[in-house]
Amino acid sequence: MRTYVILLAATLSAAPLRAQSDSTAAGHWASLFTNETLVYEAKFGFITLGSGMMHTAGIDTIRGSPVLHVIFVLKGGGVIYSLHDRMDSWIGLDDFASRRFVQDLHEGGNEYYRVYDIFPDSGYYVQQGVDSVLPTVPNPLDDYAFFYFARTLELVPGDTLEFDNYFRPDRNPVILEVIERDTLDLPAGHFPTIVTHPVIQGRGILAEGKEARMWISDDERRLMVQLKVKFSFATITLRLKSIVDEPPPDMLLRPGNDPES
Repeated sequence: MRTYVILLAATLSAAPLRAQSDSTAAGHWASLFTNETLVYEAKFGFITLGSGMMHTAGIDTIRGSPVLHVIFVLKGGGVIYSLHDRMDSWIGLDDFASRRFVQDLHEGGNEYYRVYDIFPDSGYYVQQGVDSVLPTVPNPLDDYAFFYFARTLELVPGDTLEFDNYFRPDRNPVILEVIERDTLDLPAGHFPTIVTHPVIQGRGILAEGKEARMWISDDERRLMVQLKVKFSFATITLRLKSIVDEPPPDMLLRPGNDPES
């Protein structure tokens, strides 16, 4: 097993899918993810508990910087326990650094809503509603931005990658263990994959206690075709169901506005 401690600035030029300059790398990943909507079925064993979605909402601008707005949604559970999580991330097109991150989590009657504005050039971040300005790291990434960042990497089974780029410095390093190659037959098709184990310290879908496993297609698209996450009531597996042009309207509802929440 090889362990690497990697800074994001170096990674974009040294270990993406192909050798390229930083600006070319940014352009490549932006084109890779643009107009992408991945729809998942949420399974507990053979039981369908809900659905999920990774959606590229489009190009936006935050504080004068062009950004890619991406959305993750997970809806599931039953009568006793239900969850409706949504994460929005705005990632800089030029530098692959997070500019804003929103967590809107409704899990088993507990609700968490947090908005973070991140200032990579100035080296700090603020949480809306909290009277504090806190330092961040160079080229910061939020929880959901790491989903996309992992897709740009050269992943070799047996390697363990460590990154010091989570936007909250006290929760570094982020660990990405590359476990093995696998082949999956899913509703969306047949996929050769690379299995990874991502861990971000603290609360979130990639937190230590969630024991997440992420299957990334071993091809030029680098799709996240399966995600397994442990919740308090069950371990949910998101399996890629379809790749669509438009997101299902119900998946874009905010958790607080969803009549099922």
